[in-house]
Amino acid sequence: MNDPYSVLGVSASASDEEIKRAYRELVKKYHPDHYSDNPLADLAEAKMKEINEAYDAIVKMRTQGGYQSAGSYSGGSQGYYSSGSPAFVQVRQLLNQGNIMEAERILRTSRTNSAEWYYLMGVVSYRRGWLDDARQNFMTACNMDPGNLEYRQAMNNMNVQARRGSYGGNDMMELCSAMLCMNCLCNACSCGN
Repeated sequence: MNDPYSVLGVSASASDEEIKRAYRELVKKYHPDHYSDNPLADLAEAKMKEINEAYDAIVKMRTQGGYQSAGSYSGGSQGYYSSGSPAFVQVRQLLNQGNIMEAERILRTSRTNSAEWYYLMGVVSYRRGWLDDARQNFMTACNMDPGNLEYRQAMNNMNVQARRGSYGGNDMMELCSAMLCMNCLCNACSCGN
């Protein structure tokens, strides 16, 4: 990975607040939801991965360095960031790498069921296709930390997909069922002639 500070566009001497601000700005700019149905969606997703990895690396360095990390913001509710919990930072990295099983294992062994825990468990559930569980976890995260933009955006995305009917699995089953019924009706009509 490139120098994480240069990825975020800040110097190594930047304050925790400057790092959070730079991270949030980049997330707002490159978040894949802004690029849906756009040929640049893959590039935005790759850039988001790089941004998250850089931010996580800075958080880890600063946490292990013994001083307040950029991700340990305790006021909550400001936007896209990790709490700085080493387990949650690791879970985010694993999710970015696509290692859902290990991310879930770490979450399930965690003793903390914070808003971020529910959000991350929602991401795991969503990626596994367990949409009802994902929705419930996102809703719990939003209720626990209603001002957090990351949690609200996840919940809003679930709601938008539900309104569009674009979850996929159930829609295909319903389509197949409808086609089967139509086929039966057509066969019944032609048998009577």
